[in-house]
Order: sequence, then C-alpha cells, then structure tokens
Amino acid sequence: MPKELNFIFSLSPDLEDRIRISAFKEKKKIIKFVVQYESFIRKKWRPIIRYDTSHGFAHKDIIHPNGKEEKQPLYFPNYTTAFTFAIQDLKISWQWYKNGYEEELKNAKEK
Repeated sequence: MPKELNFIFSLSPDLEDRIRISAFKEKKKIIKFVVQYESFIRKKWRPIIRYDTSHGFAHKDIIHPNGKEEKQPLYFPNYTTAFTFAIQDLKISWQWYKNGYEEELKNAKEK
C-alpha cells in the first residue's frame, strides 16, 4: 500500500514563501507527487510554480497572475528523480520565480 507524504517547507524568515509537498511513495519510489511554490502576495496565498504528475507525466506548471498556466514536461527517468529535482529547484530559485511573478503582476495592473 502506498505511503502518503504531506508537508510544508518554509522558505523565508517572514513565513510568506513556502513549498507545499504531497507525494505517494511505494517501496522507496515516488509514484505520484505535487510540489508547489506559493507566496503570500497582496494578502493572498498565490501558487507560482507547480511540479506534478497529473496528466500521467511529470511536468512543471508556471502559473501567471492572470491564471494562465504554462506546462513544461520534465525529462527524467522516473518520478523519484523528478520529485527530488522539483524540491531542489524551488529551494534554489524561489526568489527568482517570485520576482518574475511580482513583475508580471505589476505590469498587468499598469495596463
């Protein structure tokens, strides 16, 4: 029977940036996952980047302020490797993703 893992990893001292992680593991292998970077911007938690295995393949969703999502497939040999990559990418790049999202949000408002 698969083991379910769920936890939140805080990224910033003010606790306004986090990674939400949900996965199912079977015999040390990840069989399904969601790894999502969220930021508390303008009094609301906003998903910015999501890695997951919905639609039957591992991919990255870039979530724009207008709700549009860009899907980018991940080319890893298995879900365990993709899961590990997703967590490491968000731990390393979250500030860059946040800056891009906030810039897009600002530009959308100015138009």
